Formats: sequence, C-alpha cells, structure tokens
Amino acid sequence: MVATAATSSFFPVTSSSSSDSVGKSSKHGVSSANLGGYKSKQSSNGLNIKANAAPSKINGTAVTTAPVKVENDSPSQHHPRTFINQLPDWSMLLAAVTTIFLAAEKQWMMLDWKPRRPDMLVDPFGIGKIVQDGLVFRQNFSIRSYEIGADKTASIETLMNHLQETALNHVKTAGLLGDGFGSTPEMCKKNLIWVVTRMQVVVDRYPTWGDVVQVDTWVSAAGKNGMRRDWLVRDAKTGEILTRASSVWVMMNKLTRKLSKIPEEVRGEIEHYFVNSDPVVDEDNRKLTKLDDSAEYIRTGLSPRWNDLDVNQHVNNVKYIGWILESAPQPILESHELHSMTLEYRRECGRNSVLQSLTSVSGADIGNLADSGFVECKHLLRLDDGAEIVRGRTGWRPKPINNFDVLNQFPSQST
Repeated sequence: MVATAATSSFFPVTSSSSSDSVGKSSKHGVSSANLGGYKSKQSSNGLNIKANAAPSKINGTAVTTAPVKVENDSPSQHHPRTFINQLPDWSMLLAAVTTIFLAAEKQWMMLDWKPRRPDMLVDPFGIGKIVQDGLVFRQNFSIRSYEIGADKTASIETLMNHLQETALNHVKTAGLLGDGFGSTPEMCKKNLIWVVTRMQVVVDRYPTWGDVVQVDTWVSAAGKNGMRRDWLVRDAKTGEILTRASSVWVMMNKLTRKLSKIPEEVRGEIEHYFVNSDPVVDEDNRKLTKLDDSAEYIRTGLSPRWNDLDVNQHVNNVKYIGWILESAPQPILESHELHSMTLEYRRECGRNSVLQSLTSVSGADIGNLADSGFVECKHLLRLDDGAEIVRGRTGWRPKPINNFDVLNQFPSQST
C-alpha cells in the first residue's frame, strides 16, 4: 500500500479530461527539480513530468521510454498531486500499532504473572461467590494495616465488619437486593428492614496484617418470624477456623420503627435459601442481667457521629461493640484478648442520643486483673435516661505473650 502511494506520487494517474493533452509541449515552464534521475517542470497552471529516456529490455527486446507530459489547465478542478500529500496518515498507523502492542503486553502479563512469594494468593480481593448448591456465600478479605490494633492483630470491629459485608453481598449476589440496605424487593415495597436482636461470636485466633481470611455465611429459619445467619471464618491459606458467629434477625418497619412479622411475599423470596443446620456457636442460654450504677466501670458522654449512621438512619450494630469496650478495664485490654461475646440488642440508637457504657467484672480480683486467667465481664449500653440499648457478656483470655514485638509465640512453661 505504501509502495503504491509512493509510486503514484512520481507517476500520477491522469484523469480523462487531461488525457488528450498527453504528448503536447508545455506552455508555462517555471522551475525544474531533479528527483532521483527524474526531471519535472511545474507551472501554476499545470504539472509537467519528464522522465529521462533510458533504454531497457523486456524479454530481450530493447524498449525506450518516451517523455511523458501531463498538463492540468484547470487547477480549480484538479489539485497538484505531490509526494507529501500522497503519504498515508502515519499518526493513525502508529496509534493502531501502539494499541495492539499494549493489549498484547497486558494479556501476556496476566498469563505470565506469578506471585513473588508462595504464600501469596492470586485473587485475595474477590467479591465473593455462591457455593454449595447456592446455599452458602464465600468471600475473601485481606487484613490491612489500618485494621489492626496494638497487638498487631485484627480488631474485633474489623472482624464484625467482615461479617456484615458478607451478609449484604450474599443478598446481592443471590439477586435479592432491592432498593435498600439488605432488604429484598418485597421488603422495600412494605418499608421493612432487617435488625439484629442477638449476636454470639467466638474468636479462636485473630488474623494478623497481611493474612487473607475466607468468610462463609448462610441463613436459616429462627422461629416463625426470625432468621438466623451464621458465619465461619477460616485462614484462606491453611483452612484453620479463626472465628465462629451466629445471629438472629427480625423485621422492623422503618417508618413506624416497630417490629413486624415476616409477610408471606417476603417469606417466598427467602425461604428457599434457608439451610437446615444447627448454629455454629453453642447457644449461651444464661440470662444477661441488667447492670446499674453499682457497676465498677462507667463511661459517660458517648454520642454517635454522622458517619456512625447507616442508610437506615440508625447506628450500625458494629459501632455498639466499640462503645461497650469503652468501659472495659484497661488492664484487661492490655493483658487479655476478647475470646467470646454475647450481645442482646434491645433498642436502636439515634443520631442525637447520648449514651453510657457500664462494665462489671465477674470472678476476678479487681486489683490484679493483669495476672488473672480467664475473665468474664458483663456490659450495658444505655441512654442517659436509663433506657437500655444493648446488654452483653464478654469472655477474655490471657494474650499469648505480652511482648508486642514478637508474634505467635507462647511463654515457656516452667518445669
């Protein structure tokens, strides 16, 4: 194609209107140029090209090329055909070649990529998928630097956020997410939302920065008007179980803020996703007693900020956990880690609420908490007027070691 364009710039193809002028002498000769052995004369009214007669042979017969003259007496109809304006658009050709090379390089990088470390996963940030005959949702999370605490392990709030995220993504991936926060289409029509009433969590081991955890979640029926959701958190590399959690949810009308039965239309949407299984956490049937002003540790003046509210305009349940731990004794936080937690959500918290956090330690020497073994605490989160928000119970075990510079090491036992 390029050779043809270059050739046509030296030997122009004449139109029919100028063909009768071939062989006639030029009327207006102005200048001449020597282009590689070809002599040309050009005027303002026409283009003359003269080739040097050079003998050549075709099949052994001598052939002499006669001079060729082209005249264009009508410049308004036929523009001069020069070498420059016959070249192809090189910028477009270069852009096309560059695009092809970039696409090929990207594809090659994707196919040839290998992790630099064998313990790295190829896709730790997958958005999740449905497994086990469409009844279980699975998603991976990487523990980031801003999700760990002073112990260099993930905080309990980080783990709870992972549980909440997988629950919502389960509803979304199953195609049940309506125009609401975890609500199905029929729930949206009836202004219904899910609210958690009870949560049990057992942490066997906390992941550290850079670990990838795999979270599985599924739902089951809980009585006539409730739903139970369970979670199982594993180390994505080893399969070790890290956390188990079970929760009970009911429906509430987001306009009246009153609890509601599950309508038949909503039940028809969700019941074929129910799994017939026992809770992953053994239910703690001990009654959660109410604390009063006699509690050993009280933290007052807690209030939600604007970013503590979710799209349903109430405080996210994960935020309550942080407020509960605000009144936990500092020696326990420094020497122990949270092993188990049972929460009963009794009332929602609004934007303008002011709360108090109360904690009482059971079965331990208050003056020597740092050296205690397993410690159990009772908690209450209430409004200033005494209305209860959350009752709770937490279990604490001694940390593996009190040296934050060494991880995953246990103190040697004396013989």
